[in-house]
Amino acid sequence: MKLHKIKTILAVAAMGVLSQSCLDLDPKDQLAESNLWSSPSDFQLFANQFYSWTRDFGSLDNNSVKPLHSDYNSDLFTSRDDRNRFSNGSNSVQESDGNYGSCYAHIRRTNLLLQNAEKYSASADIAQYVGEAHFFRAYSYFDLLQFYGDAIIITQPLDVTSPELRVAQNDRSEVADFIIEDLETAAPMLPRFTELTTDDAGRISREGCLAFLSRVALYEGTWQKFRGNEERGRELLDIAAKAAKQVIDSKAFSLFKPDALKEKAQKYMFILEDAKSNPAGIQKSANKEYVFARRYDESLAPIGKNITKANLINMVWVSRKFANMYLCQNGLPIYINGVKNAQFQEYATLTSEWENRDNRM
Repeated sequence: MKLHKIKTILAVAAMGVLSQSCLDLDPKDQLAESNLWSSPSDFQLFANQFYSWTRDFGSLDNNSVKPLHSDYNSDLFTSRDDRNRFSNGSNSVQESDGNYGSCYAHIRRTNLLLQNAEKYSASADIAQYVGEAHFFRAYSYFDLLQFYGDAIIITQPLDVTSPELRVAQNDRSEVADFIIEDLETAAPMLPRFTELTTDDAGRISREGCLAFLSRVALYEGTWQKFRGNEERGRELLDIAAKAAKQVIDSKAFSLFKPDALKEKAQKYMFILEDAKSNPAGIQKSANKEYVFARRYDESLAPIGKNITKANLINMVWVSRKFANMYLCQNGLPIYINGVKNAQFQEYATLTSEWENRDNRM
């Protein structure tokens, strides 16, 4: 009897191993390739991670990765605890740079979505997320362009051993053209800003993509123009102007200047959380300046910092260069070709240099 039972148990176990319907090989802690790309919601879920790549207060003061958009990478200020190497002149070539690997990790993920989108039959159903992948690939390559100029252009999801990672870098002009091509491809795939639903608020819109295209072309066009490549510069600046014109013509955005707040509008525009945050009872929905902004939620996407206590309480020493960059109220610098602006009151007293200056100073 015992031998018969053992044989029966082994036979049942063998049937279970041989039957695919009884054996689940998919990992339980992540989505497997076999079931990730089967519906539009899967593409949306994958694209959601792209939005964590935009700049926030955490990344701007990260010691290992200093984004271009951070004043830590400038000679405009220093602080009590972290003497800025750019301000004191001790900056040198670093042994490693987290920006390079981070950008290519992001590019690989956008390429992964684009590769799987080619196999998806109902392309119209996932067009928005394909557009988002093109946008964020351009977003990452623009960082590479600003950091390094030349960069390797990759259009497929590669592994660390892929030979394509060990080829010569593409010229910066090729990189710029690739970014522009990605953004021009993305724009018509994305919804207009006014078409974004409440649930989609914060996702990149067509106008946001065009605004970024304008920024890229303006940056590279100016770079080329002032290095003697005037024809190339004009070509890029024309792209920038046309893209910006489309954003303007959409009439989806306007400066935040409600009559009720008068000259204090700028003071309140960044804290419009509810009706109690300003004397006029204006809510955040009234601010039409944001073309593309990173959104936070106390539960789903917390900002992770008490900006007032964690960032502003620490002593920040602005440099003389920074202070002198503020214009006078007539819109001109404090010195124009070596001649003092008549509105500039110089440094005779502790307060004189602030007189007649831009209110933001």
